[in-house]
Amino acid sequence: MNSKAVPEESKFDGLKWLVVVLIVAAGVVGNSLYSDQSLFYRVVALLVLALVAGFVALTTAKGKSFFNLFKEAKTEIRKVVWPTRQETLQTTLMVVVVVLIVGLLLWGLDSLLGWFVSGVIG
Repeated sequence: MNSKAVPEESKFDGLKWLVVVLIVAAGVVGNSLYSDQSLFYRVVALLVLALVAGFVALTTAKGKSFFNLFKEAKTEIRKVVWPTRQETLQTTLMVVVVVLIVGLLLWGLDSLLGWFVSGVIG
């Protein structure tokens, strides 16, 4: 059972999400309006707007929950025992062999059934 407290939703969360949507919309519209400007400047402006929108989104209850989930996922990834190179190669080889065998069996069955059907219908 997870005993961690879920962040309570603030009465300003809806307003914060509206600000995030407006910032993203401003980025989209601004990118269209300033399409004649240098790509570098537009990308920098979009990155700044994305950072601001992300910061505002992370101050909401759902944003805090997402950030906690991200931190926990990083912790879990560190716990994973990754296969060695040899295990990966052996598993890949087994998959390739099984796929080839099944492919040959299906090709043979298809050829046999095709021959049988063409013999029956003439």
